[in-house]
Amino acid sequence: MKRILKYFKKIEPDKLKKPLLFSMWESFFTFFFVPKDVTSGVGTHIKDRMDLKRLMTFVVIGLIPAYIFGIYNIGHQHFLALGQYTELFSGWNLKIAHGIIKLLPIFIVTMVVGLGWEFVFASKKGEGIEEGFLVSGALIPLIMPPDIPLWILAIAITFAVVLGKEVFGGTGMNIWNVALLARIFVFFAYPLAISGDEVWVSGFDKLAAGVSPDYSWFHTGFFNTIFDWFGLPQFNPHWTIVDGYTGATPLAIAKDGGWDAVTQVYSTKDMLWGTIPGSIGETSKPLLLIGGLLILLTGIADWRITLSAILGIALSGFLFNMWGATPLMTIPWYYHFYIGGAVLAIFFMATDPVTASGTFRGKWIYGFMIGVIGMLIRVINPAYPEGWMLAILFMNSFAPLIDHFIISKHIKKRLKSE
Repeated sequence: MKRILKYFKKIEPDKLKKPLLFSMWESFFTFFFVPKDVTSGVGTHIKDRMDLKRLMTFVVIGLIPAYIFGIYNIGHQHFLALGQYTELFSGWNLKIAHGIIKLLPIFIVTMVVGLGWEFVFASKKGEGIEEGFLVSGALIPLIMPPDIPLWILAIAITFAVVLGKEVFGGTGMNIWNVALLARIFVFFAYPLAISGDEVWVSGFDKLAAGVSPDYSWFHTGFFNTIFDWFGLPQFNPHWTIVDGYTGATPLAIAKDGGWDAVTQVYSTKDMLWGTIPGSIGETSKPLLLIGGLLILLTGIADWRITLSAILGIALSGFLFNMWGATPLMTIPWYYHFYIGGAVLAIFFMATDPVTASGTFRGKWIYGFMIGVIGMLIRVINPAYPEGWMLAILFMNSFAPLIDHFIISKHIKKRLKSE
């Protein structure tokens, strides 16, 4: 270890002459080694080897189960459209391969573009790359459709990082959640790339009966060669989409036909475990809960926000069930956690410590309002049967105001008691 440390110090670039290289070096150095800088010996200090980089790493670890299932479900939905290997674990090698082919470019573009901008701004400040993009970069692929055009993704990430974060001063200074800014940019600038039934099932130019899959060389050349060595099933470019397949999400079905129409297409087991169309990382609720509990138990995410958001969703859903004026209002309130991105949103995005309320009471208000507003958008807005992205960004804007009123109230109360 000492030799590695010595080597790192040996290749350290000059901070003034080569600021970009220094920022890159400093980022990797502080990621692998605990800085030796400590507070002075005067007074009382709390010393800990856990810094922000390592703290953010726990969030990334919590997202790994969603990534693993997301890869598999990309392939599973592709083969459901073809009517091939419709059982969950049949054709597993093809499903994993197709999922990797689709997800890996999205992940690479996210990291290259996002970290590229981070390096540019870090070099201007003569600092190492900031820690915040570790989480944003891990979240962005999970909230995108599997066939998102990569050039659109690159523009969205540039918008989110540059205009949504760096112009405010970088990590810790941004007002809105960076990952959601990337998604909302795609939603409003290129709506056809992230809405409708066709975007959630990958590998086809058009989602219609008789259409053949759009396989690349990686499908029919690289992976088919490997699968042939081991006698495993191979990709067949002559397969076609079966009659009657639409790729509609449960929310899209419920929008027109209500909950009864949803259960005719998907079982509650399918919706719980996530074998349904949707954004890459939002579908499997048990795996999201595993990751969510990790960041809650380690104290990285605040349980008050998550619990209050759950209460907001449950109360709103219950009231909508009593009203029952539209098909979406017929969804039982507890099944709102089964469909869409509610679990991913309230565990991993609403709890962002930078953009959420900072006071204890503010966290309760902030989380509860995310649940209520998200349900209002999901159930009542006819153009967008989902709502967590807009609800969280809306409450991000009001989080400082919520804290301001709560702190002001505390100050007035303390002044009166003196």
